[in-house]
Amino acid sequence: MILWLLNHLSTFVIAVLLVGGLTGLAAVGSLAARRRFPHLAQGDHNEMVGVALGMFGAIYGIILAFVVVTLWTQLENTQNIVANEATDLALVVRSADAFPPADRARIQQAVGAYTHAVVEVQWPLMRDGRPSYEATGPQTHALYQALQAYEPQGPRAETFYAEAVTRLNDVAAQRRARITMAESSLPILLQVLVYGGAFVIVPLTFLFGLRSLKMQLLFVSAVAGLIGFSLLLVVALDRPFAGDLSVTPAPYKEAALAQFWAAG
Repeated sequence: MILWLLNHLSTFVIAVLLVGGLTGLAAVGSLAARRRFPHLAQGDHNEMVGVALGMFGAIYGIILAFVVVTLWTQLENTQNIVANEATDLALVVRSADAFPPADRARIQQAVGAYTHAVVEVQWPLMRDGRPSYEATGPQTHALYQALQAYEPQGPRAETFYAEAVTRLNDVAAQRRARITMAESSLPILLQVLVYGGAFVIVPLTFLFGLRSLKMQLLFVSAVAGLIGFSLLLVVALDRPFAGDLSVTPAPYKEAALAQFWAAG
């Protein structure tokens, strides 16, 4: 459900639906509770409700903070993985500049095919939560074949060849890490705690009685709005390759890799 929302709706629309919907439901629920139990406006239970709200709010706040920090760290790690993979590919191209023209052209062609496969084939699959090693498997194999076909002659060529092989191995490692991150999402238990906690705290605010109806609605709406924005942040960060805040394939089109996109 979250993946569908991120891929089909903008963050602004999701914010309106989530924050606005939760705030509206909270206001309606508070009105319904006030009409069903008029004595709540007297504030007879405020002391008990205040203690419960404080306790649950503290626990829920810790859980939310942990989840948001974890998801933000996951997004940053994914961005670093993508940047490192693109950097390693660019360094393979740079190292190949020291090879004979025929070998250099073969390696550049293999790198270009790999970058196009990542951006045009594998990226949409990762966005849909369906990453596949096979999407770039043949191109990865072709990269290794292109380097293995070259026989370095002399210390200088051997140095650049060793560097290219090292960077290619790093590309393979970053590729695996990127696909793994594309499969990651918030564990079910944490989802229950995050989303279920909101449906515990918000109804509790209905029991906190204020004589002024406007102040009551303002209090309930403020709590619901704050929780709604927190949930919006969790939703937006849950999938690193989906949504407006997702990791982009821009690094694969920059620096030494830009030459493979010049025709586009």
